[in-house]
Amino acid sequence: MGILEELKQNYKNGTVLIKLIYINIAVFLLDKGINLVYYIFTGDSNDIFYDWLAVHSNYWDIIYRPWTILTYMFMHANFWHILFNLLWLFWFGQIFLQYLDQKKLLNVYILGGFCGALFYAVSYNLFPAFEFLRSYSIPLIGASAAITAIVIAISVIVPDYTLNLLFLGPVKLKYIAIASLIIDAISIQYSNAGGYISHLGGAFFGFLFAVRYKSGKDLTKGFGRLLDSLFSFFKARKKLKVGYKRPLDDFEYNKMKVDNQKEIDRILDKIAKGGYESLTREEKDFLFKASK
Repeated sequence: MGILEELKQNYKNGTVLIKLIYINIAVFLLDKGINLVYYIFTGDSNDIFYDWLAVHSNYWDIIYRPWTILTYMFMHANFWHILFNLLWLFWFGQIFLQYLDQKKLLNVYILGGFCGALFYAVSYNLFPAFEFLRSYSIPLIGASAAITAIVIAISVIVPDYTLNLLFLGPVKLKYIAIASLIIDAISIQYSNAGGYISHLGGAFFGFLFAVRYKSGKDLTKGFGRLLDSLFSFFKARKKLKVGYKRPLDDFEYNKMKVDNQKEIDRILDKIAKGGYESLTREEKDFLFKASK
């Protein structure tokens, strides 16, 4: 089996978590690959997809390009950016799937990303700290907000779940979640303020989802139905073929039995001479069906 075929099978048979990781990697490689070719032939090192796939702080840009509230959470700036994001997604996504189903993982990922984009845009247009940036439209990319939603959600649902961290030993999820939120909040005033604000947006949704889930409510249920409808709409439908075949008469039936017996005798002779392994796949299948 070739590498591409193996990757295709892994994606097809994998969980939603594996599919999300594969999609993020595929988008990253496609983006960087096309931009490399573009740079070689033009000398321009700008990312040609950045403005069209990143979510922007300006409301009008979001209105004109509404798909960016989804596409931004699958875009990454560089190797280290995607590496750390996908490691967090893999670690905490696995814990999430131990307690909740795959559909909820996908819903929390996407809705957490939406909430991160909302916090980002509102903050840049509301708070005085970002007033000098309002004449610009600042882009944002990365899966961090979506992943933070998963991290906070599962940390609230099973706060005492323990991980063994290098140099630190056993640490409960609730302390990891609290530490990550404190770091994000403090980091806003130094650099990449929009990114850290979006993390808090994802955290807000993750927390809200977990609290409601523990009380027996699923905030993502309606969105999950919408996704199911979209997937079923785009999924290729297999056409049902109806065929009609007349029954065999006595002559045809007896002839078929004689022909089958001749084929069985031929295959048995072949086994006697070369062993069972000498048979082709078709001969093995025929013998198996005849034995029923």
